[in-house]
Amino acid sequence: MLSRLKEIYEYRDMVAGLVHRDLRGRYKGSFMGFLWNFINPLCQIIVYILVFSMIYKSNLDHYYIYLIVGMMPWNFFNESICQGAGCVFAQADMVKKIYFPREVLVISTVTSRFVNFLLSYLVAFVIILVSGFGFRPLLMLCWLPILFLIEYTFALGLSLILAAVDVYFRDVEYMTGVITMAWVWLTPIMYDIDIVPPSLAWLIRLNPMTPIIDCYHQVLYYKTFPAAGSLWQSAVVAVALLVIGELVFIRLERHFAEEL
Repeated sequence: MLSRLKEIYEYRDMVAGLVHRDLRGRYKGSFMGFLWNFINPLCQIIVYILVFSMIYKSNLDHYYIYLIVGMMPWNFFNESICQGAGCVFAQADMVKKIYFPREVLVISTVTSRFVNFLLSYLVAFVIILVSGFGFRPLLMLCWLPILFLIEYTFALGLSLILAAVDVYFRDVEYMTGVITMAWVWLTPIMYDIDIVPPSLAWLIRLNPMTPIIDCYHQVLYYKTFPAAGSLWQSAVVAVALLVIGELVFIRLERHFAEEL
């Protein structure tokens, strides 16, 4: 695996090129162009503020901020695995004609979503600052990069598995979208896990995204240090999934060209 990782690193320029192509090409031909990467999250946040400040009332203070803090990471994760699942099949011609570590396709897909995620959070920070809710900058600088890295690792590991299996079973890409529609409700994004009945709370705690979202809420909403248990659980699961994902990908990659 170490030799494989070294080979992937040698193709880092290809990853950068694919990410750049994706970010620039997504809105190619539009008048606003790259600015849509800021406009989309801004519009989403404005909708949250209007709906959850004027229509729906929650017991949580500044509920729309609680929702924004959790929804932005979820959107990144959801887009990463949904688009990552079909990224190898979508580049079938390239896979069959050119040699390169196929993981590059998955890495570039997840990374481009990650860049969009960071841009979305920049917009969210501005909105939260304007709202008067406030930040603890030192706390954010210490813990947010760690949370970003953990979630990126988790999303990449799962995407590697889905992308490899999708080459053999095309239903995986479509099933992923269906599963995430249910998965979001098992993740404490729109509610606090403390209000969940004990008969269901155990199921939510088994969700690997729960401790990740919980850490985001602790740092940005509750303005405190993330619970050590949640942080370590997230990190261990993310690293383990990345290792498993790479092993599965290497195993299944051997017959990609034949299947495609």
